[in-house]
Amino acid sequence: MRFAVPLSSLLMLSVTASGIEPRQILGDRPKMIATPVPLDPSDPARTRLGALIWLGGLNLRSDDPAFGGFSAMRVVGDRFTLLSDGGNLVTFRMGADLRPRELRFADLPGPGTGAIKRHRDSESLAWDPATGRAWIGFENRNAIWRYDSSLTRAERSVQPAAMADWSIAGGAEAMVRLRSGEFLVISETARPRGRPDARIVLRFAGDPTERVRAPERLAYVPPANYDPTDMAELPDGRLLVLNRRLTLSGLFTAKLVLIDMRGLRAGTVARGVELATFQRPVQHDNFEALAVTREGADTIVWIASDDNGEIWEQSLLLKFRLDLKANPGQAKSPPPAKGTG
Repeated sequence: MRFAVPLSSLLMLSVTASGIEPRQILGDRPKMIATPVPLDPSDPARTRLGALIWLGGLNLRSDDPAFGGFSAMRVVGDRFTLLSDGGNLVTFRMGADLRPRELRFADLPGPGTGAIKRHRDSESLAWDPATGRAWIGFENRNAIWRYDSSLTRAERSVQPAAMADWSIAGGAEAMVRLRSGEFLVISETARPRGRPDARIVLRFAGDPTERVRAPERLAYVPPANYDPTDMAELPDGRLLVLNRRLTLSGLFTAKLVLIDMRGLRAGTVARGVELATFQRPVQHDNFEALAVTREGADTIVWIASDDNGEIWEQSLLLKFRLDLKANPGQAKSPPPAKGTG
């Protein structure tokens, strides 16, 4: 469906993203409608998008005005946690039938009083499958907070010096805890000196809230005119990075990229291989949340969107199987570029 959106409406997104408006909190009577959607509304039989095989998708809606805005997610077995950019949590269980059940709404404790959105501008989520602990990246404050497995108690927090000069809308947009115990954090907008095409990547040797030592600086080059919004580790140690763009002509589009940062030295610039592009006629929106799970031998990719509280956007939750074998050129990441200088 085509929308004629005035420029003023698009600019309002910047005001919303800044978090100066009052923060809406989910109510205590959780309700959600999950409507199945096709990959391609113009061709409902379509099942492939680049290296992704379509397994189903949902448009999530609720009459609760605080519902939506999903910027990160955690998927453990059949348990889903969607985190909004206002610190709201939507949790449920869902099996292969793609029918959510045991729905719960919650409020993430965090920085500030929570009275306004920028106090809880939560943009990224990483977690430790062994302990269940979770780490949340907050914009505006350029902070990382650690939580218990239930996300009801904050344990530690830090505002890394390496993130101090990131803009209020360019903080820890993407974060992942690797199986090695290292953490990677990508800024949405902060760029290394002399590399306007790249984004700063910080590599922490361990829990970033423990202040063990300063992180190493690397860089990631997203597709031209796109910004990174989330990332997840694949079983083989490579990374998927979700990237988003907003234009007047195409509104929100996204690209999924495969990169390999294993063993890269500080100062290295990593480039990726594009696996899939979300644009007309397939489902496309403000995709900000990414998760990777396993079903038997299959690698499953989950992608969710932030509707920004706008009626012309959707809260989508999409499920794919990753199929790199059908795309031989995409199975191998390109070599890293030279240092950032």
